Amino acid sequence: MAEEKRYGADLIVESLANHGIDYVFGIPGAKIDRVFETLEHPKSEKSPQLIVARHEQNAAFMAAGIGRLTGKPGVVLTTSGPGASNLATGLVTATAEGDPVLALSGQVKRADLLRSSHQSMRNADLFAPITKYAAEVQDPDNVSEIIANAYQAAESGKQGASFVSIPQDVTDSPVNSEPIKPLVAPKLGPASPSDMTYLAHAIKEASLPVLLLGMRASSSDVTAEIRELLSVTELPVVETFQGAGIISHRQIDNFFGRVGLFRNQPGDMLLQHSDLVIAIGYDPVEYEPRNWNADGKSRIIVIDDVPAEIDHNFQPETELIGDISQTLDILVPLLRGYQVAPESKKYLTELQGKLQESDVPPALADQKVLHPLSIVAALQKRVTDDMTVAVDVGSHYIWMARHFRSYEPRHLLFSNGMQTLGVALPWAIAATLVRPGKKAVSVSGDGGFLFSGQELETAVRLKADLVHIIWNDGHYDMVKFQEEMKYGRAAGVDFGPVDFVKYAEAFGAKGLRVNQPSELGKVLDEAFATKGPVLVDIPVDYSDNAELGAAMLPDQIY
Repeated sequence: MAEEKRYGADLIVESLANHGIDYVFGIPGAKIDRVFETLEHPKSEKSPQLIVARHEQNAAFMAAGIGRLTGKPGVVLTTSGPGASNLATGLVTATAEGDPVLALSGQVKRADLLRSSHQSMRNADLFAPITKYAAEVQDPDNVSEIIANAYQAAESGKQGASFVSIPQDVTDSPVNSEPIKPLVAPKLGPASPSDMTYLAHAIKEASLPVLLLGMRASSSDVTAEIRELLSVTELPVVETFQGAGIISHRQIDNFFGRVGLFRNQPGDMLLQHSDLVIAIGYDPVEYEPRNWNADGKSRIIVIDDVPAEIDHNFQPETELIGDISQTLDILVPLLRGYQVAPESKKYLTELQGKLQESDVPPALADQKVLHPLSIVAALQKRVTDDMTVAVDVGSHYIWMARHFRSYEPRHLLFSNGMQTLGVALPWAIAATLVRPGKKAVSVSGDGGFLFSGQELETAVRLKADLVHIIWNDGHYDMVKFQEEMKYGRAAGVDFGPVDFVKYAEAFGAKGLRVNQPSELGKVLDEAFATKGPVLVDIPVDYSDNAELGAAMLPDQIY
């Protein structure tokens, strides 16, 4: 019996299967359709599941959601021309924020690459500045090699996006080569033992050392070691927005809030008061050092698996580079029993009290339109630790980042590098795939929601069990309140109303609306009790947004 002919498209799908890819998100087109045909009608049970999205940018967000939640690259597949260029926002976001993504796009035939032909452009050149790896396949039998190297680049070091451009005649050509075998990621060892001894001594000598936990500290193994360290020490902790959830319920007394955006949070005060900041898995894109170390005088020691990015406000005296979890594992016995200096405990007690007071919402009876803290508190009562909460960008995201508590890593998601609108719903869809049987929650403003609202159809098609919350105020409010602070007035921030309940119903989702503050609990109860996609429209009063840019704490505990 004659052996079945294999094409470049088969080699692509076989390669993805060998890398353990479960899902491929994308939108088809003529230059890449053979790969879609191979995915839709797989020859192997190991082939990834194809999920068709409604926009390439959102497909990239979904792939990035897979990457952020699992630490393994998510995959997005698009056609040539605008199919490729529509990936740009998703890939620059993934690279900036450390989310591993492998993007594959179609390209014109190799003979047309230098012609002004339909949908011809220099794909790899376009993506080189915003990805970790960008290449174009020139030989069909080399496609698996290029995919393997792109996958490895996306997964290693500071994770991010890789891009591979694949000409149409590459996917359509017969191939003889076999796919690259499954890769085993190299494992780093711990940092230098002498550096760990140095750090342990520095912590014991400091009056108020503080752990600053960033996005690379949020993996399951690193989180476990941080929690072990905190179980045997009194070290206070500040999280970045992307480090949310590292601190567990049991260590809440060690937690002094999150930092990001404006330099006026309890965590900022603690960082400035500290005489030793231990930055673990911290990336400057999460919150620039100039915001929390304005004078550049903080004493900083780094624990990470990649070298630090140095600037005038971030000059570590030493860096412990290696596998973060192994490094922490060795540090634990060196620091067992550590207690904060007595003179620092009074300050920490006052700061902890201010942090807790800041979470208390005003009485519902006093509200005509819901206060942000009331919405946060209502969500807090209904979101369990195993639920994933994906937050879009806008005023709501500042309130959520400061006040919504999460106690599991990578269960509260923010775009705090690019601050990209539209990520929440695609990320939540990804969460329902990665964490089946666990409800996901996505939160957006009425402006940001329509950047990716068409993916409600994707959620309905997948029967995704998610609740999407819209904080509705009728403006691009995160811009509005900052313009008002700077100029005394706003410009370019108003738009017309949308009936989001009818919008949801048009896609086959359930739509609910809170018409007055007293209905909030009842409406949310119905939303969380409903299986499948639900959209909840909540009017919000942002008149207290000026506080987001003002000092939250009195000078005497600065």
